[in-house]
Amino acid sequence: QVQLVESGGGLVQPGGSLRLSCAASGFTLDYYAIGWFRQAPGKEREGVSCISSSDGSTYYADSVKGRFTISRDNAKNTVYLQMNSLKPEDTAVYYCATDFESNCPNEYDYWGQGTQVTVSS
Repeated sequence: QVQLVESGGGLVQPGGSLRLSCAASGFTLDYYAIGWFRQAPGKEREGVSCISSSDGSTYYADSVKGRFTISRDNAKNTVYLQMNSLKPEDTAVYYCATDFESNCPNEYDYWGQGTQVTVSS
């Protein structure tokens, strides 16, 4: 069964850091692009980052460039999102997703259940 499971969310003070994990089961993650998204209450879902499998290219939303880093550990079948210098506006439920394409797609069909990130003092 194909499954993506996010973890690593929590409550952090502004300026702090968190590392989110997206663990895959039922398929080999290193063959496919993985995207991270977030959705804050009352707002539309926003694409945060993506990492391709074809050449390892990475993409970031302007709002997180220079603060977030996406990476993959193929041995652990996991993709990470390192989030530094967190701001209150980063508060959201974070999701990882794939569409079983090697390059970052425009649409994703398979989603994890999400992990809550709250940035507050």
